[in-house]
Amino acid sequence: MVRNATAVWNGSGKEGNGHLTTQSTTLNQTQYSFNSRFAEGVGTNPEELVAAAHAGCFTMKLSFVLGGLGFTPEKLTTKCEITLGDGVITLSHLTVEGKVPGISKEQFDAAVKDAEANCPISKLFNTTITSTATLL
Repeated sequence: MVRNATAVWNGSGKEGNGHLTTQSTTLNQTQYSFNSRFAEGVGTNPEELVAAAHAGCFTMKLSFVLGGLGFTPEKLTTKCEITLGDGVITLSHLTVEGKVPGISKEQFDAAVKDAEANCPISKLFNTTITSTATLL
């Protein structure tokens, strides 16, 4: 399987601007700029997109891990925070809440750690990955 996205940038790094389009066109010429990345400008930025990718990948992997243990989650909600410092992503922190009937806190925490280590986006990163898990 191969997926793609395209970035177009016009101008200098600070004054220029660009747009992103994904293969599915979920993002379709979505704007990004220095201000949307490093200030509060309108548009998206690479770190926010990485956070969305990691949250989505991890949550789906966690559902598969739980299924392998014989549990079906009613709901899993994950927030991912990407930390960028000195031009390097230094941390991806996942905060997950799960409503999983019949599972113990220990089983849930182990499943979270499995998904954290083994989702494809986690394996892609060369950074620290941490998580906080709450069983509802």
